[in-house]
Amino acid sequence: MTTALYRRYRPESFGEMIGQSQVTEPLMTALRSDRVGHAYLFSGPRGCGKTTSARILARCLNCAEGPTDTPCGTCESCVELGRGGGGSLDVVEIDAASHNGVDDARDLRERAVFAPARDRFKIFILDEAHMVTPQGFNALLKLVEEPPEHVKFIFATTEPEKVIGTIRSRTHHYPFRLVPPAAMLEYVEQLCAQEGVEVEQGVLPLVVRAGGGSPRDTLSLLDQLIAGSDPTAGTGALTVRYARAVALLGYTHAELLDEVVDAFAASDASAAFGAVDRVVQTGQDPRRFVDDLLERLRDLIVVAATGQDAAAVLRGVSADDLTRMRRQADAFGAARLSRIADLVVGTLDDMTGATSPRLQLELMVARVLARGTDAAPAAATASAGATAATPASAGAPVAAAASAGAPGTAGGSPVGPVEGASLRRPEQAAPAAGSPPIPPADAPPPLPAGPVTVERMKDAWPRVLGRLEEISRSSWMLASGARILALDGDVLTLAFTSQTDVGKFKHLAAGKGPSEDLRQAILAELGIRVKYIARHDPAGGPGGPGDPRGPGGAGGPGAGDSGAPEVPAPASPGGRADVRPVPPAPDHAPPSRDAPVATTPRASASPRASGGGHSAPAAAAPVTEWAVAPIPSDADAPPPDPGPAAFPVVAAGQLAVDDEPEDAAATAPSRVATLAPAREGDVLPPSEVAPSIESDDDADETDVDAVDAVVDPPVPPTVAPPLAPALRTRNGGVQRYGEAVVRQVLGARFVREEPYEPPTRFS
Repeated sequence: MTTALYRRYRPESFGEMIGQSQVTEPLMTALRSDRVGHAYLFSGPRGCGKTTSARILARCLNCAEGPTDTPCGTCESCVELGRGGGGSLDVVEIDAASHNGVDDARDLRERAVFAPARDRFKIFILDEAHMVTPQGFNALLKLVEEPPEHVKFIFATTEPEKVIGTIRSRTHHYPFRLVPPAAMLEYVEQLCAQEGVEVEQGVLPLVVRAGGGSPRDTLSLLDQLIAGSDPTAGTGALTVRYARAVALLGYTHAELLDEVVDAFAASDASAAFGAVDRVVQTGQDPRRFVDDLLERLRDLIVVAATGQDAAAVLRGVSADDLTRMRRQADAFGAARLSRIADLVVGTLDDMTGATSPRLQLELMVARVLARGTDAAPAAATASAGATAATPASAGAPVAAAASAGAPGTAGGSPVGPVEGASLRRPEQAAPAAGSPPIPPADAPPPLPAGPVTVERMKDAWPRVLGRLEEISRSSWMLASGARILALDGDVLTLAFTSQTDVGKFKHLAAGKGPSEDLRQAILAELGIRVKYIARHDPAGGPGGPGDPRGPGGAGGPGAGDSGAPEVPAPASPGGRADVRPVPPAPDHAPPSRDAPVATTPRASASPRASGGGHSAPAAAAPVTEWAVAPIPSDADAPPPDPGPAAFPVVAAGQLAVDDEPEDAAATAPSRVATLAPAREGDVLPPSEVAPSIESDDDADETDVDAVDAVVDPPVPPTVAPPLAPALRTRNGGVQRYGEAVVRQVLGARFVREEPYEPPTRFS
């Protein structure tokens, strides 16, 4: 018969304890300075040394040379409380699980009255103290609070929260913890050397992992493996085999894990499902296999992240194993490893309580293999999307439409969009060989150096709004209606058209709000952190004096700049395009067949679109809206009968309102135009679309914010017309429209949705 390892190697002093320095060092200091308390509470997981520490403390207190932090080991008290000792009369160990009532507490009080038989103190060690009932604790309360001078109490428990507060408050509480794997691995290596036992590579890491940080559980498992090992031929020494350790502890063999990992790397479905079948046929637990696979993926992630320094993190792994792991990690890459690890973690969670763990395991393998085959197309898609004219957020749908980023016309010949092709504008075409690179047309102009002035602020205002739109859409809508009045140092004065907007701009919730969002956008664009003065100016607003986006502002041409085709403004970072109609040709010019778009002016009732900054009243100068309809290729075909259910065609969500009397159409053709009929599923022919009519000076530009701020009116469902060529004006310039107009008028269709991969817990 042999004694168990955890009993033969039980520590006899605080210096022999491993992994519990947070307990041993304060206790040794208290013993050296003679400041020992009368009651202690040791708590922590099972098998981490609570009862052993209580016995060591009793040896230190009752040692003939004590109280001391290092027992002599030779006196009667030290021998009786040592590994082979039978116990001391003055040290009473009580199992609280079977002595937890009031009667047991009364008996303990009677025993505590008597002085120790031989030693310095009478020490009571209550193991599993959480099993004592509240009544039993209350019966002990007076004794624990004011014990005799010769009495010491040591409570040991795995659940300190079940010890009543009145007892805990009268003790010195020392929490024990699980031993770290590195310290435990070093300890079992020394123990095997002392026992003369040989172990194969990889056995001790499995033992330490199975022990879970508990020294007693780890030594029990190692004792079991040693007892079941055969002596080596020739030397006669016991050798613990890796295969037997794997079979006994229930872990997956490293060769099987390597086979599965290699199958995942090569996307070999046959090898992967063959390994899964072998796991099931050998009787292994699928949950244990998934847990082991997750452990291997963790090791590969560490190897991929640390490189040559992985040995310092993965202790106990041989050099050959590290070389093999580096090869496997290089085959995957850190990003793919983290995605696979997420799938394995999700499967492990789903297996809890699952009725068919094998099915969950096979589905996990299928998902991993499918994710591996999708990695290359996803990377190619991301690379192709990087050349697109307008950046889109991950997961946003990409529409193949002839808009600002759609293929344009070359030499007067329309070029239709091609599915899967990169959407590149003509001005962004690659330069010829040997020529200097041409900057993209929508690149912002470089900011001038020097202090930030009000003019520089107005010049940069469109880009500031673009940054603000990325931060907060609601803050962008509010700031779009503001007008820059002055900039004095870092104090920016803004004017709003309503007092409500002023209040919303000043409102802050937990330090967040429109003003703070705008401040961050200005800081990112101009490098200045501003303060605000928000004023209510009913006469101002977008389009007024000083507005960088309206007539006379820093961002666009004035009212007198008519006659040349207007250059399209760059799209904002949020994907919005500036809608700016080009002045039409003279009224006597017939509509050209080359122009694929006909426009019909409408009188708008929107006060924002009327340019509130002008002195003329809104009723006297309504803003012309443009109704857009594509022209079919056969313009000479007779128009179909519109029928009685005709409805007006409107653009960009603005409802055209005809508030003029009927006889005013003849006297003021520039103000009112006949509503163009529209039929469900048909396209307006040229004969039914009125030519562009010259508008007044107040409407030579359309405010994009006013267009987007109005909700689309309900219209009857229509069948999208065939895709038209790129929109051009009479003067040859490219006409820009918002995404909604492109989808509705041009019949744009959904091509694909880019996958969005959120960050994982491993990357």
